[in-house]
Amino acid sequence: MKSPVPQNSTPAGVQPSREPYRLDESDDTSAPTPIESAVIQSRYGRTPDRKLRDRRILWALGGIFVLVLGAWVLWTGLDGASTQIEARDIGHTIIDEHTVSVTFEVSLPVNRTASCAVQALNESYSVVGWKIIDLPPSTLYNRSFTEILRTTDLSNTGLIYECWLT
Repeated sequence: MKSPVPQNSTPAGVQPSREPYRLDESDDTSAPTPIESAVIQSRYGRTPDRKLRDRRILWALGGIFVLVLGAWVLWTGLDGASTQIEARDIGHTIIDEHTVSVTFEVSLPVNRTASCAVQALNESYSVVGWKIIDLPPSTLYNRSFTEILRTTDLSNTGLIYECWLT
C-alpha cells in the first residue's frame, strides 16, 4: 500500500531546511561562553596559588640542573690531577707458528709503575696469544719495550691491547 505523502517531502507551509536535523531549537550561531567561576578554576587546578607553586618548582628544578651541570664540569674538565698513560704499537715480528714478538712504546708519568696487556691475533681477528707485562718505574717519560708472546695458532699481528697504572 502506498503512502499518500511522499517520504522526502515537507509539510505544507514549512520551508525545507538545509541543516541536519537537530533535537533542540536553540540558536547555535555564537560560540559558547566559558564559565570562569572560582569553583571551576579550582576544580581544574588553575588557581593563583597553583601557578605560583608551579613557577617555584620550575625555578628549583632549573637551579638543581645548573648545580649538577656545574659540578660535572668541575669534576671532569678542571681535574688536572688525573694522570695520562699512552701506549703505541711500534711493530711486530712473527718468529714461528707459535711465537710473535711485539714492540711498543709507553708514555707514563715518571717513577710510576704500570701494566700492559699485549695480544696476538690471527687472520680472523681471534686472540691466539695474550700476556700481561708489569712495567717497572723509571725516570723516563717515554719507554720502549719488546715482548715475546707464545700463541696457540699462527698469528698475523701482535698488538698492545691496553695499559694502566698500578
